[in-house]
Amino acid sequence: MEELEKLKSELKNLNAKYAGIKDVPVEQRAEFGRKLNAEKMDILEQIRAVEEAALDTEVEPIDITAPCAPNEPLPELYSVLDGSRHPLTAELKRVVEIYQMMGFDVVESRQLDDEYHMFDSLNFPKEHPARDGYDTFRTEEGLIPPAHTSTMQNRVLKMYRDNLKRGEEIAVVVPGRVYRNEDVDATHEHTFYQCEGVYVSEKCTMGDMLGILREFFEKYYEQKLNIRTQPGYFPFTEPSLEFMIEKPQALGGKKGDFLEMLGCGMIHPNVLKMAGIDPEKYHGFAWGGGIDRLVMLRYGLKDVRYFESGNLNFLREF
Repeated sequence: MEELEKLKSELKNLNAKYAGIKDVPVEQRAEFGRKLNAEKMDILEQIRAVEEAALDTEVEPIDITAPCAPNEPLPELYSVLDGSRHPLTAELKRVVEIYQMMGFDVVESRQLDDEYHMFDSLNFPKEHPARDGYDTFRTEEGLIPPAHTSTMQNRVLKMYRDNLKRGEEIAVVVPGRVYRNEDVDATHEHTFYQCEGVYVSEKCTMGDMLGILREFFEKYYEQKLNIRTQPGYFPFTEPSLEFMIEKPQALGGKKGDFLEMLGCGMIHPNVLKMAGIDPEKYHGFAWGGGIDRLVMLRYGLKDVRYFESGNLNFLREF
């Protein structure tokens, strides 16, 4: 801009005059300096006004992310591609739909929760070492990004307990994202997904729970499966089990190969009491398992970090 260049030239010439202040008589130097400073401030103010006026001028915006100029054809690399669901989203949807076909309602988990729902309502005693197994993050306000979807158990039981008064059961699954303070590697991630299941009625048994879980995995892997359990420990269930399935043939499994898929058990009486449900009259069971592992097994993936990496080459495979 011509006007701006002229002002910058004047400013440059004015700055050169400061070098000559040593040649001015001592008694005149103060006045000489004041005049130079006044002229400099005036030129700087004019430069600022010209630059602001230039910013106010309407110009056509430029999309710096565009791979080519307007009206030019897209390079072959940027040809229109079909979008797709993230593999975790797709599998989570499939998991939920199977449970819905079995008569379960769906309640989404939370992204932030509190100490009561994370531990207290789930029969974790204060300062109990079992809390260490769910090491998670905390905000400055004391809120907790849930380390497991079981944080929703108390809410679900209270939300649906009127079903029991009507002679109906509580049958709910809770999908959601969970967070752990993990050392990240190929099989551990600080952020992953789980799906919780809660069932309560007057007459339900552990046999009912094992039947539901077997039915789910057979529908998920589309084949008959043998199952196995072994004792486990969770403060909110008693007895507690680790549920395993025979590795599906579709995943390269052989007879006798078993995979641990989730934790489960009969809901502890204290958990029912905390939700205002009489454990003498009603019984329940619950389970929770990771979605990421289901996807890894289904697609033969070796590194859980792919899911949160944002790697387009990986995502395009789905």
